Amino acid sequence: MERFLQIFKIKELRNKILIVLGLLVAYRVLAAIPIPGVNAQALQNYFNSNQLLGFLNFFSGGGLATLSVVMLGVGPYITATIVMQLMTIIFPRMKELYYEEGARGQAKFNQYARLLTVPFAFVQSYGFLKLLISQGVVPQPDPFSLIRNVIVITAGSMIAMWLGELISEQKVGNGISLIILAGILSRFPSSIGTALAAYTPTMLASYIGFIIIGFLLIAGIVYLNEGERKIPVAYARQVRGNKMYGGAQSYLPLKVNQAGMIPLIFAISVLLFPQFLAQIVVLFVPAWGLAINNFAQGFIANQLYYGLFYFFLVFAFTYFYTAITFNPEEVAKNLQRSGGFVPGIRPGESTEKYFKNVTNRITFWGAVFLGLVAIFPIIIQLLTGITIVTISGTAILIVVAVALETMRMVDSELTVREYEGIE
Repeated sequence: MERFLQIFKIKELRNKILIVLGLLVAYRVLAAIPIPGVNAQALQNYFNSNQLLGFLNFFSGGGLATLSVVMLGVGPYITATIVMQLMTIIFPRMKELYYEEGARGQAKFNQYARLLTVPFAFVQSYGFLKLLISQGVVPQPDPFSLIRNVIVITAGSMIAMWLGELISEQKVGNGISLIILAGILSRFPSSIGTALAAYTPTMLASYIGFIIIGFLLIAGIVYLNEGERKIPVAYARQVRGNKMYGGAQSYLPLKVNQAGMIPLIFAISVLLFPQFLAQIVVLFVPAWGLAINNFAQGFIANQLYYGLFYFFLVFAFTYFYTAITFNPEEVAKNLQRSGGFVPGIRPGESTEKYFKNVTNRITFWGAVFLGLVAIFPIIIQLLTGITIVTISGTAILIVVAVALETMRMVDSELTVREYEGIE
């Protein structure tokens, strides 16, 4: 508690937090400004019947639910970043830029992601508007109005990305993550209100069980995010002139969940893509679109097959994305260049194989847990019988992960100022 109060005692840190809160409020204001001509009742009905839009609303920071000027939020930027990371597998130059050129290479990589955000935002905004027009949520506009709305929404995505970077510059949290977090938290009051409105005395035991399971899920997610395998690393002694360098002992931390929430994004996108495809196909071939939609709806309605396939996708994508973000060959090379080695393991190829084996073993447990988080709403409905309100494992994963990351960054800022005080 005393350390928490120090945040408000240090003027510079207090100002940073106030700036971050102000930027988040500014984003929430933009998220409440709808584009022209929105049918609010039709929009609400369509959201209630479409899981894809409900999921994507997370990454818009809540802006998609109101068809606001920032309806896409940071979604296009996240898509661009993921595409850029996938390109490191295909193009050696991108791999070299991302892994080997240090801070300068990372800056270029991020700049390319920003530039790629513009066409992604333009295409996504046009696609969403055409889809919503076909569903009667937005009236059929003239070509000028359509292009105007596309440009406004694209600009809104760039503003969202800019606000996220301004927040990140304060070094008290990741801006993109905090925008997503703010959107999720903004929905909590309505969810709690729905649960209270549906409450009856006979459901007391189910509600208590619901709360207990929710706390257990939070504890499990914290354990998953903080879990890591510490690989001991030793550095050889080197004599230069009359001085001796090296000889230190350290460790290399390998996180159990290196993929974060990205596998959940990939998996839910694959599961819900047939619905999105059906809504596009029905514009051209109504019979085919209806057939695809009926198949998708039937599959999602079968909770057993849906849950098992969802679990399998998350499991597989966890291994896939971990392989992208963690390169054992590069880690082994960098360790060898710096004179480090794993005790009992020969440097070079043997160290690379060792890292691969360790990563595969710890990723297995991370993949299993992420899969359980993904199908958590299905599990909790079976255990408690409550269908009015559910706990979204994905939403809690995001909230907990962002909260832990923000706490670490704030604690780091406090530690730096403590050392400055000593000097």
